[in-house]
Amino acid sequence: MARKSSRRDFLKRSALATTTAFSAPMVLSARAPNEKLGIAVIGCGGQGGGNPGIAASERLVALVDVDEKIIANTIKGLGDKAKDPPVFFDYRKMFDKHARDIDAVLIATPDHHHAPAAIRAIRLGKSVFCEKPLTWCIYEARTLATEAKKYKVHTSMGNQGHAGEGYRRLCEYIWAGAIGDVTETHSMLSRNFGGKGGRPKGENVPDGLHWDEWLGPANERDYHGGLHQFGWRNWSEFGTGVMGDMGCHVLDGVFWALKLAEAKKFTVECVSQTGGSSEMFAQYNHLRWQFGPRGAMPALTVNTYDADWPKDIKALLYDLKDRQDGGTVYVGTKGVMVTDTYGGNPRLLPKDKHDKFPPPAKTIPRSKHGVKGDLLAACKGGEEPSSSFDYAGPFTEFVLTGVMASRVGAGKRITWDVEKMSADLPEANALVKRNYRKGWEV
Repeated sequence: MARKSSRRDFLKRSALATTTAFSAPMVLSARAPNEKLGIAVIGCGGQGGGNPGIAASERLVALVDVDEKIIANTIKGLGDKAKDPPVFFDYRKMFDKHARDIDAVLIATPDHHHAPAAIRAIRLGKSVFCEKPLTWCIYEARTLATEAKKYKVHTSMGNQGHAGEGYRRLCEYIWAGAIGDVTETHSMLSRNFGGKGGRPKGENVPDGLHWDEWLGPANERDYHGGLHQFGWRNWSEFGTGVMGDMGCHVLDGVFWALKLAEAKKFTVECVSQTGGSSEMFAQYNHLRWQFGPRGAMPALTVNTYDADWPKDIKALLYDLKDRQDGGTVYVGTKGVMVTDTYGGNPRLLPKDKHDKFPPPAKTIPRSKHGVKGDLLAACKGGEEPSSSFDYAGPFTEFVLTGVMASRVGAGKRITWDVEKMSADLPEANALVKRNYRKGWEV
């Protein structure tokens, strides 16, 4: 307990005004391959639980988390790897204090904090790894990609399948004509976040949870159960639903292999859904996008389903028809391909057709270290990660149009203009950018 009290006192003494977070960037030159990087960790629990160890294997600059219990467990787990590291509950104050010591940040927070944390690092000239989805709203995805290019920092998003072999082989098979022209895809997202009803009655904030910092850019509100640590994904103020979570994995191959980044306009609609409210995401969403031709590729219909495959799509899966863990079916003029949730095991169906097709050449560069390792390698002079914000930004925008369609509701088709970043429905345009609490703007 004494350790917690002294750490609080230290933080009070070290806190500075947050305005310096947007001062001139202090860009650090590339490190040598054997030189240690200064890394700050923002979000130490859940998906970010492994990040402190990664940082400590380089040079841990600081830990940031809103939960004192998570911080304490993190420090205990690090043991001799990092003795008494600086601790903050607010990443803005961490940047004020330690910006000059940082080469890169690893971000694994609830979705609504991704962009506010990342943009402050980028504008200080720091490289960024950020968990998926890259951002909470489309405006933020466009901003991060633009600013990362402007400040010439290394970046990577945490859709780990993008660094794997599977999606590369998928692209190579499709581009080699293994199933002809792909005209439709069907993706199952293996979770089902959301619910129905209003906001629960406010409760006392749990001991050790810094609630104001947890809210960050979101509107001020009382704490209630079902938010910290994982349940926030059900709530539209903080998460991006099933689409933002699993869509960034399952739709990666669709976006990459079928060159959706080349589309200037497309439509998206929620075909059907269950429940939902002004507070919570609807469940069992069936979303559908319509794309026109992209170069030599024909018009395409993209479908996603929460939690289960429709019966007619299961029939396409042959030997996989009882699988319930997600993935994508690619329907072409000459056959069918499938991939698992993270792009693994791409194959033509049935198996004998896959065995007969000559394996295409491996033309796409392979990742050497994964989405996080590639970022650290880039900071030391290596290649830019394949899921850099140049790719992850536009991909996230596409995914978030699905979130937009779900929130607008079933039966409302949206025409989306990619370059103008605008929709033809006012209620959809209202979701492009959030209103930020003062001091947390992007």
